[in-house]
Amino acid sequence: METLAYFPRCLIFSLLLFLSHSPHRVSSHDQVQIDGEKKNYYQLDLPSVSGPESIAFDCNGRGPYVGVSDGRILRWEGAEIGWTEFAVPSINRDRKACDGSTDPKREQLCGRPLGLKFSPVSCDLYIADAYFGLLSVGPNGGAASQLATSADGIPFRLTNALDIDTQTGDVYFTDSSIFFQRREYFLAIIGGDKTGRLLKYDPHMKKVTVLQKELAFPNGVALSKDNSFVVVAETGMMRILKFEIHGDGGGVFAQLERYPDNIKRNDQGEFWVALNAVRGRIQGSNVFDSIPNWLNMRDPVAVKYDEKGNVVRVLDGDGGETLESVSEVEEENGVLYVGSVVKPYLGVIKN
Repeated sequence: METLAYFPRCLIFSLLLFLSHSPHRVSSHDQVQIDGEKKNYYQLDLPSVSGPESIAFDCNGRGPYVGVSDGRILRWEGAEIGWTEFAVPSINRDRKACDGSTDPKREQLCGRPLGLKFSPVSCDLYIADAYFGLLSVGPNGGAASQLATSADGIPFRLTNALDIDTQTGDVYFTDSSIFFQRREYFLAIIGGDKTGRLLKYDPHMKKVTVLQKELAFPNGVALSKDNSFVVVAETGMMRILKFEIHGDGGGVFAQLERYPDNIKRNDQGEFWVALNAVRGRIQGSNVFDSIPNWLNMRDPVAVKYDEKGNVVRVLDGDGGETLESVSEVEEENGVLYVGSVVKPYLGVIKN
């Protein structure tokens, strides 16, 4: 791969990176729209960090937990206490250089947690860290342990998202590229890189298996409620893929016209897909053909699908800054927690 061939794209990427990290805060809004209906909305501001990419709740229902820009995992302790530190990606992490950092250039040193999930089997927190690989930390937090950094002799370059089998504890996760790291993600997408992989980690055998290769920036991943299949966001192809856990069945679960990010399943077995980029009014798109016309979605930033791939609900960003960078939607007890790659807050939507 010749560096000079990517020179114009590097300029584009640098500009986008600069714009996406421009320091600005958005005032809290009282309402947002879901399916054309106004819903109550507020924000949990982060302490001098940004980018709550992924969200999790532990086995006791505590949380939300989020991974942030300086590599740490934070836990919300309520309005009086606010956010506290729960875990760090490595015992060797340099606190002086990392704590409070929002600089993408420090991520390789500090870590960048992108996927979070507490195992329903062990109650350990599993972390897909873009630079440190697949990690885990016990229910009481602390320094995470590194579980895997490669598969089939090929190192992970961008460990991205994960989900966990509720019966076996097996961890399904994505490595988005074998060439590009997180800070270079846009190059992987516009360059058509198809070296991403879907993998499985067996916590009993401590072994990683490659399930699918040659994926175009595989991103979010979620298992069905009965653990019979897994859906994966293939961001580079703007689609969601479905793979049967036992057997060769599968195919395209949903075709999109915005780049999908993380996927989270709720207790009813439905999947929230975050749509993180390429905003603006979608005209003539087939993404939302199954949405009733009366909804008139102006700016869909997340979509909920049932297990058959039918659209159930749509979250509308309404063209504003509040929901302009949605990386994940976690539904917990009827409340939606909205993550972001760059925002300095976690959004909360109550029905």
